[in-house]
Amino acid sequence: MDRYERILTLHRILKSARRPVPLARLLDELECSRATAYRDIAFLRDALGAPIESDGENAAYSYAVEEGERFELPGLWLTSEELQALLALNELIGRTGPGVLSSALAPFRSRIDKLLTNQADGTMRKAPLERIRVIGYGTRKVDEATFRHVASAVLERKRLRFSYRARSTDQATARSVSPQRLTHYRDNWYLDAWDESRDGLRSFAVDRIKDAQVLDAPAIDRDEEELNKHLASSYGIFSGAPKNWATVRFSAHAARWVADEHWHSQQQGTWLKDGRYELKLPYSNSKELLMDVLKYGPDAEVIAPLSLREEMKILLQLTIGGYAGTPA
Repeated sequence: MDRYERILTLHRILKSARRPVPLARLLDELECSRATAYRDIAFLRDALGAPIESDGENAAYSYAVEEGERFELPGLWLTSEELQALLALNELIGRTGPGVLSSALAPFRSRIDKLLTNQADGTMRKAPLERIRVIGYGTRKVDEATFRHVASAVLERKRLRFSYRARSTDQATARSVSPQRLTHYRDNWYLDAWDESRDGLRSFAVDRIKDAQVLDAPAIDRDEEELNKHLASSYGIFSGAPKNWATVRFSAHAARWVADEHWHSQQQGTWLKDGRYELKLPYSNSKELLMDVLKYGPDAEVIAPLSLREEMKILLQLTIGGYAGTPA
């Protein structure tokens, strides 16, 4: 442990302690000699102004009660592990959303690199970020300027105007909305907003938003409970209150994976006696749910409701029909 981390650790120990901390414990926590501990205590008290009090008879140290509650280390103090975690998070964000946040975070990453080097007295090599592997799946390209406008409107609580071309209709429409949340779902970004022209909550794929303009008018905030009920109560990205509950049964082989997967916050999973796994979850739109079930092929069977089971049968029949003839 270098001096930087010892000072930070010493501060955290004294800050959280309710009674004087014995020197023996400090030596153990700081992993240093008695002389080094004395120097660190003196530096924290004299150079950084920490309100340290000592109990000479019992060789223990503490912060003065009232001053200790207010005292904090000047600037930003993080351990090497914390800095490395931030650097890894920065790398994760940069690779999951290329071009969207990476340029904005570039100065942040550079400063962390310098802090890591300085803490190790210039001897630490750069963190081997090539050891962190992030594989995106189905990631769609998002315009960086558009993303920043959308994010600004969400965080600054301003209304937003933009042109939107939905994939379902491929028709461009003008929208004026009150942003509620910015959601990252399955490697893509979505804007949850109150759509003024539709007088309701809607979710917009950020990659389909064009000509975004942040307005001066304040956004209309919707109640948190209303947002959760409309945007998070059903399966997948499709909004709306649940229309039904789906029951899907997985083979014993697929159950090893499905039992550990999070499909929905209200999902109900049950192990069957023969090793199969039964999953129940609410949904409002069957499209995304059926696509996810289909990826398990013969290892998944829709049990209920009957309408969902019949819809799955039709999808499978259409799929088989596509293979009836030879490729054109």
